Amino acid sequence: MAQSDMTAIEIAGGKGPAEALQPVRLPKPEPKPGEILIRVRAAGINRPDILQRMGGYPPPPGSPQTMGLEVAGEVEVPAGRWAAGDRVCALLGGGGYAEYAAVDARHALPIPDGLDFVEAAGLPETVFTVYANVFEHGALQAGETLLVHGATSGIGVTAIQMAKAAGAKVIATARGAEKAEAARRLGADVAIDTSTSDFGEVAKREGGVDVVLDMVGGDYFAKELDALNTGGRIVFIASLGGGEISLPIWRIMQKRAVITGSTLRPRSADEKARLAAEVERVVWPWIAARKVQAQVDRTFPLADAAAAHAHLESGSHVGKIVLTVA
Repeated sequence: MAQSDMTAIEIAGGKGPAEALQPVRLPKPEPKPGEILIRVRAAGINRPDILQRMGGYPPPPGSPQTMGLEVAGEVEVPAGRWAAGDRVCALLGGGGYAEYAAVDARHALPIPDGLDFVEAAGLPETVFTVYANVFEHGALQAGETLLVHGATSGIGVTAIQMAKAAGAKVIATARGAEKAEAARRLGADVAIDTSTSDFGEVAKREGGVDVVLDMVGGDYFAKELDALNTGGRIVFIASLGGGEISLPIWRIMQKRAVITGSTLRPRSADEKARLAAEVERVVWPWIAARKVQAQVDRTFPLADAAAAHAHLESGSHVGKIVLTVA
């Protein structure tokens, strides 16, 4: 096999079910000026990868067509502040399911001492997403209350830990008693099993909420708005329960509520660089102190990406699913 080739995961036919993911040989990426080349040791799997595999979330212009939004490994071709051999994790526009990945040097962060590549690969996408949405758009402050849905998802477990590290109270929801208990173990002050309890009523009994991280949408919105304290913020990052909501304008006015949302992947390189610097300043000390930890549910070898996607789609995981690269 030529040294300029690498193994990567491709979607057979351009889109399809989990079984469409197949290992292929592709040329190693050539880093552009200002980019580093990472020898990938582990790659995180995220729900947007499933959307891309199904044809619904195309990569931004200039990004690889292959999937993978976060990796950890060693710098092979240096740029910026990085030297060859540095251990880094990075946020990518795509291309992480591979033995090598090229990325803007500003979008990489140092792997804190004591973290292995698998843990580090599970950090960038979720940490960047939570920081941007909960702390920037949601403006969560110490002493406030965060309501987070999907408590045992990669985003959920990260949001619980980051909010607690920042001094906030956390109310978390999950489907099933086992997942609610997992949320409690992760630090949630209140964990609600939505299959047996009305999260809106529980949240109101707990004194209401100041920030909601909503990946559900649909009929959750009315309950969130009802439980929202004056001046509260609801931040959408997905709509797994329905992409349309009814907006009661007078209620929003009465509560001085802010309804917002964002995506991470299409942001400009400069905006991602700004966000990376903020994450390193605010969140990286929490990670170094182990206040925030990547919760890795299971690992799969790179060649078994199809099985990893099937595991994510089953919904049985708690935390991150990570591909390992030999």
